[in-house]
This record gives sequence, C-alpha cells and structure tokens, in this order.
Amino acid sequence: MTARKKLLGNVMGRLTKVAMSGPEPNAAVLLELKALRDRVPRLTGALVASNDGLLVAHDLPAQIEPNGMAAMAASQLSLSHRLATTAHGGGFSEVVVHGTSGHVVIYAAGWTSLTVLAAPEVNIGRLHLESRPAARAIADLLTPVAIDARSEQTTKTH
Repeated sequence: MTARKKLLGNVMGRLTKVAMSGPEPNAAVLLELKALRDRVPRLTGALVASNDGLLVAHDLPAQIEPNGMAAMAASQLSLSHRLATTAHGGGFSEVVVHGTSGHVVIYAAGWTSLTVLAAPEVNIGRLHLESRPAARAIADLLTPVAIDARSEQTTKTH
C-alpha cells in the first residue's frame, strides 16, 4: 500500500466514524435502573438496550449475561412491534412474558427498550406503575437533543 493510500484511508476513517458511547454505561440511565429496582419489591434486574440489541446499561444479577439478554430483548421488541402493527395498525408500548419462575416485561423507550425482570410473586400492577414512567425517563435521557444539551452545558461549565 502506498503512503498516499494509507494517509487517505486514515483521513477517511476519521471522517466516517460514528461517535458512539464507549463501554461505560450511561450514568443517568444506570441510576434510573437502580432506583426502579429500589422502588419495586421482587424486581430481580433491569436493562436498557438499543432497538438493534446493543446494551446501553444494566442492573442484572451475575448469572444473566447482559449482552445476550439485550439481543433477546431487541428480538422480542421487534417481533412484538410487528405483531401489534399487523394486528391493529398501531404502535407498540410493552410486552409481558409470564414464566413459571418469573416475569420479563419489555417497554418501548424511544430508540431503546427497558427490560425488567421480576420474581413470580411481583405485583404486576406496581411493576407497570413504576416501570412505565422509568421507560419514558430513559427515553428522554437518551434522546439526541438531551445528550447534546448536556454536552453543551458541560462544555460551558468547564
């Protein structure tokens, strides 16, 4: 490879890279997950993932692999959205999976989803009462406008 092609490749690579958050979870989203877990008795874990399955943040027990759970949540979200759209022509807001050993609830949250895991004894009404506003708050925290505003505010204060 010539030096010119290498230089051109480096320049093009820098110009075309998409800014992504690193492996550090979003601190505000993580606080929201922990607060949700504190508010809902028998909640066993929660995570936020992008609609394409990339993990944003999690508060899961050690035995659950977060990246795999994020991918499964995105698959369920996509399937549920498609089912709701086909059946009723409307949007999707949540899906509840009742299992013998617990519940999994996935809430749409903007370009992400909030997945909540709960023990079988959880009060589902309370779970929804606390999780729906949490999903809206997470969506607000992760909107590009909110992220840009926080970045500008941080830049102005430093």
